[in-house]
Amino acid sequence: MKRRNNLYYEICRLSNIRFIYDQIIYKNTRNKRKILEFDNFYITNLLYIKYMLSSFLYKPGRYNIFLIYEPKVRVIMSQNIYDKLINHLVSYYILKPVIEPCLINQNIATREGKGTDYGIKLFKKYINEIKLDNDYFYVLKFDISKYFYNIDHQVLKDMLSKKIKDKKALKIVYDIIDSTNEEYINLAIKHFIKKYNNIDIGAYLYKKDKGLPIGNMTSQILAIFYLNELDHYIKEELNIKYYIRYMDDGVLMHHDKNYLKFCLKKINDMIESRYHLHLNSKTKIYSIKEGVEFLGFRYILKNKRLIVKVRTQTKRKFKRKLRYLKSHNLKRYRQVVGSYKGHLEYANSKNLWYENVG
Repeated sequence: MKRRNNLYYEICRLSNIRFIYDQIIYKNTRNKRKILEFDNFYITNLLYIKYMLSSFLYKPGRYNIFLIYEPKVRVIMSQNIYDKLINHLVSYYILKPVIEPCLINQNIATREGKGTDYGIKLFKKYINEIKLDNDYFYVLKFDISKYFYNIDHQVLKDMLSKKIKDKKALKIVYDIIDSTNEEYINLAIKHFIKKYNNIDIGAYLYKKDKGLPIGNMTSQILAIFYLNELDHYIKEELNIKYYIRYMDDGVLMHHDKNYLKFCLKKINDMIESRYHLHLNSKTKIYSIKEGVEFLGFRYILKNKRLIVKVRTQTKRKFKRKLRYLKSHNLKRYRQVVGSYKGHLEYANSKNLWYENVG
């Protein structure tokens, strides 16, 4: 594939800056106070961003760093409106046109038309296909340890330089990648995590030239892209027909357990040598008859009938959330019920639904 050039000036066009703000930032930013402040000087702000980009003066600003604790502890690095807008410009006009064409269809995280719903349907489709010729088959599930924190900057930059010729476009992407090297980030993380004695602070700190900012649109796209060569290796070299990857969580299905053991060794070797990453303890080969968890559900094959169950952890969270919202915020309660309804329809969840919603 020929390297792409003349990408940078697309993010300098006032029409593109305005489009990203009006159609993405304005509609999706929850903090309406920030939006109001930006809108008070709407044209001035757009022209300022155009000037900064056209003059090559832009550097990523400071992140607002905080922690979330559900479903697990995660560091979130939020941006101001200016940085968020530029981050989306880079994603939309530099990264997506280059990265999207080289991805396999089974790479399903945060892509248009290929999100969680698509992944669940595809996984069920694959199980139903493979069970036609096999009463018994296996699923290799691999999971990468602290994926976002351990993505190697240099490996990622080398991958991007093979796709992008435009040096100005590469520079702004590299600056965003390297923004995790700022000292204040680890200081802020330590400030929040030291309150929790049972949490290993070291696991959440950024090492030099490692990791992507959690929360950026560019980070989502780059994390999808980082394992692209592994995806093609699994599909084209290992000849695995039934394969899906959701960010750092992948599944391979095959009737031969020994072949999946061979695949696991090859995948582990490539992940460590090529990407400088490590598989975690969740990585395992499962019999489909004992069941496997993927994308929030547990899939079990009994007498060639596929049974999809809601994970115990999801059930607890669902019940706890509805109980709290029902007595504290009815408007939010109705919103959550609506969002859960569509998700739970993928599983055998009628009893769970009627016991808690009615």
